[in-house]
Order: sequence, then structure tokens, then C-alpha cells
Amino acid sequence: YKASRFSPLMSVVRHTVITLPTPVNISTWWNFGSLLGVCLAIQIFSGLVLSLHFTAHTDLSFYVVIQSFGDVYYNWWFRALHANGASFFFIGLYLHVARGMYYGSYVFKEVWSVGVVILLLVMASAFLGYVLPWGQMSFWGATVITSLFSALPIIGGDVVIWLWGGFSVDNATLTRFFGLHFLLPFTVAGLAGLHLFFLHDQGSSNPLGVSSDYNKVVFHHYYVLKDLVGVCFFVGPLLGLVYFNPWLLGDPENFIEGNPLVTPHHIQPEWYFLFAYAILRAVPNKLGGVVALAVAVLILLYMPFSPQTAIKGLSFYPWGKALFFSLVGVFILLTWAGAKPVEEPYVVVSQVLSFLYFSYFLLIGPLTRIQDKLL
Repeated sequence: YKASRFSPLMSVVRHTVITLPTPVNISTWWNFGSLLGVCLAIQIFSGLVLSLHFTAHTDLSFYVVIQSFGDVYYNWWFRALHANGASFFFIGLYLHVARGMYYGSYVFKEVWSVGVVILLLVMASAFLGYVLPWGQMSFWGATVITSLFSALPIIGGDVVIWLWGGFSVDNATLTRFFGLHFLLPFTVAGLAGLHLFFLHDQGSSNPLGVSSDYNKVVFHHYYVLKDLVGVCFFVGPLLGLVYFNPWLLGDPENFIEGNPLVTPHHIQPEWYFLFAYAILRAVPNKLGGVVALAVAVLILLYMPFSPQTAIKGLSFYPWGKALFFSLVGVFILLTWAGAKPVEEPYVVVSQVLSFLYFSYFLLIGPLTRIQDKLL
């Protein structure tokens, strides 16, 4: 306490993680904020270690990654931790967003908007990082995704050439992707600090959706210990995956060096992008698919401006809860459909699921307002 009187930094830490007034009834679903902070720290640390032994060159990257497995002490562990840590990061992100949607946390406009920007930057960073090992799926994934910008009217072709640094995905592309992948996590860390600032300024929501100004406790030690337990339950499975089956979530094609003359039979991104990939493929028109892909994530920015309900969140709205859990099922099915070939019946299934996905955001407001009137 004495140190905090003389050190502005210690004062900030004290008011952030020790004396912060916190609603007494927040549940385990609120643990994912701290878990995501742990995931970000793991990704930055493991990424820094991996960057010390990486060469951003199309002729060397693949072989440097493979060779470093045996030649660099524990490099395999850091790469497995980094690759699987990305998957766990997205599990936490999606659950964190789902909790915010269910409990109405989007009413805090600044907190929610910064959170959506963080989600977008993490997705961009994950895509850039997936390209770096320069395997088959890395190369062709970069080719397919960057080519989508060619659908933009007038400037599309120039944007693609600017992204590639030439007329094809080549050495210049890999170099700039490595630089951006290195810088973006630090940008995410800065935005996470801004996210926390707005959260502490506006206060945290709670499961009941009511004001908790008169029923709060200090953050330490009640929620510090709770968050530590959550970290153990989250990091435990991550380490189990790293030690016992580190490549379970990876694509076997990525253990083959990228070859522009050989196209993989089925090009697909990592599992955490499959829902958006299914929506992209569901639209026959290229520009329409790109727009649908962007809107699939950007539609989250619309939620703070959607019609507000009498009670914050969906806990007391049976129809709203049914619609929300239907959205969860649609999200899972879209992930499944995105991993399937572009053929029938998967194309039609993706189209139906995409329609249901966007329908949620259009229906949830009017549906809950109807229930408000009935109550």
C-alpha cells in the first residue's frame, strides 16, 4: 500500500487487480477474460522464442522449421505450444463473445467495440502466422485468402499486388507477413489494456442483468483465486495436448513444403476459421462471398445499437435463449460444413446454415421486445 502512494504504476496495479469493486454474483463464464490474457502472454512469449530461430524466406522457412525441431533445444515444445495455444485462444475468444451476447454485455459500447477489434486483429494475426511455416496448406491458404481482395471493385487487383509485394505469393509476401505477425500481438496487448480500462470505467455485467452497484466485493482475493483455478483447468488440457498429441489439430498437408505447381485436393483453413469459410463458399458470387465473410464478424459491432430489452441479457427470455442456443448449434455445424469439400449436399447445407446465422441478429431484438410486452 505504501509503495502505491509513491508509484503510479503500483497504484494502477492495486486498483486493477486488488481493490477493484466487482459484482459478487458473476459466474465462471467471466473467467475467460483473464484466461485470454494468459493465452495472449503464452502466444507472445512462445512466438518470441520461435522468431529467434526463424528465417522469413521461401527457400528456407520450411526447412528451418523442420530442422529446428531436432537442432534447437525444446523448439518442438515451443512450436507445439504456440500452434495449440492459438486454438485454445480462439476457444476462449468464442466463449467470451458468446457470454457477452447471452448476458447482454454489448450494452457497454466502448468495451464491446474494442473487444470486436481485438477479435479481428487476433484472426488476422492467426492467419498471418499460419502462412509462415510455408507448408502446402500455408501457401495455398495465403493464395486463396489474399486473392479474395481481387473481388473489390476497381481497386481489387492493385490491392492484391500490394499485399503480395509482386504478382504472386512469394518471398516478399512471406517477409511482410512475418513482420505483421510479429507486431500485431503487441497491438492486441495494447487494445486489451484499453478494453480493461473501459471495463473498469463502466463496470462489469452480471448474470442477473441488474445493477450491482450496492453488492460488490474487492477483486482480491475472491476473484484472483477463482481466476487461478480457471487458468489451471484451461492450461492443463493445453499442456496435455502439447505433450501427448501436439499435431492433432494441424493439417497433414502442412508437413509438405509449399509448391505452387501442386494444388491440394481440398484447401481449408484452421478449424477456428471454418465457420467463416463455410459462409464464404455458400455465396456463389465472389464479391458477395467476400461481403458475407466480412459481415459474419463485423455484425457483432451492430449489437450495441440493436433494440434494447427491459432486462439486460437473455436469462429471463425463454424464446431468446432458445434462439441463442440455436445459433451455437449453427456455428458448430458451419464449422463442420467448412471442412467438407465444395460439393453437394454441403454447399446447400452451408447456404441454409449461413441464412440461419445471419437471421439470429435480425430476430433476437424483435423477439425479446415481444416478450417484454407480454410480460
